[in-house]
Amino acid sequence: MPYFSYNTQQLFYAHHKGNEKRPSLLLIHGAGGNRTHWPKTLRPLADYETFVLDLPGHGRSALPGCTTIDAYAAVVTAFINHLARPLVLIGHSMGGGIVQTIAAQHNLHVVAQVLIGTSPRLPVGAAILDNALHNPPQAIAFIAKYAWSDTAPQTMMNQTHQALAEVPPTVLHSDFAACNQFDMTERLGTIQLPTLVISGSEDKMTPAKYGRFLADMIPNAQYSCLEGVGHFIILEQPNQTAALIKQFLEQRSG
Repeated sequence: MPYFSYNTQQLFYAHHKGNEKRPSLLLIHGAGGNRTHWPKTLRPLADYETFVLDLPGHGRSALPGCTTIDAYAAVVTAFINHLARPLVLIGHSMGGGIVQTIAAQHNLHVVAQVLIGTSPRLPVGAAILDNALHNPPQAIAFIAKYAWSDTAPQTMMNQTHQALAEVPPTVLHSDFAACNQFDMTERLGTIQLPTLVISGSEDKMTPAKYGRFLADMIPNAQYSCLEGVGHFIILEQPNQTAALIKQFLEQRSG
């Protein structure tokens, strides 16, 4: 199994081989998530080589997690430099915040970004922050309910509940605290990468209007909003999401 060592911390990642003549894809999950939150329809997208990282403290990666988006971005940047190849970064929710941060740092290996269900700010309510540490079941129940559209199957909500229940409370709380401190608003105009922003019209956690704002603030960014979809866009509509990303990548390759 592939691991990457960051300051002695072992981080797990999945690797799916593809056409090495194209830029590779690096998928970054959101708060309390792990690599399995990216459905298989996205991982081997359009024959692109794909890397799916478990962030510190998540999935099979060693504890601890990070306490700021900048710290997560430093870890991912080290992994990017380790891979040392052209990469398209694809981030969901908190992962989108991490990708925005790296994009503003102008890493030479990063050639484009896809931002899904995210925003230049990721505020988290005080009750969720407190419950994530002191009453995790209540925080998890709230997220499992409000992260989906009204038409999402109950099985999806149950899977979210189960997955979040496996995350150490300290990691979940740190992720939400990191999101709550995050603010890229003043730096968006410095991003020079080709960018695709994808929102869900029924996203209650990062509403579509903030995705629209994100795309408006990044020079020449493209924007798509999937109707009837909640926060977990990649799980509710993996095929539509993959199609949008594929179209974006093919436009880049000319």
